[in-house]
Amino acid sequence: MSLSRIMQEDRRLCVLRLLHEDSDYSLNSSLLGKALAAYGHGISGDQLRTDLAWLAEQDLITLQDLPRPGGRDPLQVATLTGRGADVAEGRAKVPGVARPTPGH
Repeated sequence: MSLSRIMQEDRRLCVLRLLHEDSDYSLNSSLLGKALAAYGHGISGDQLRTDLAWLAEQDLITLQDLPRPGGRDPLQVATLTGRGADVAEGRAKVPGVARPTPGH
């Protein structure tokens, strides 16, 4: 397995776990980007949107676009689904998302 794939799978798990830690299981893409960078996954906004779209296609999150002034890309709000919570806690496996280590 390539390093880029390992990083991609870990980054997707990190997104799910960040959402799981939030009180309403939702974070906007700006906050997610900053939190991912703090965990060693500094990525572009385009990469983040790609990961979020992939997680939504797998029914692990839902996405809502919020318009921003000036015609900039919309701010996305990601919300964890029940299936996404199962993956974040290691109760379910999804190819393309890293498994959490026991006790973490």
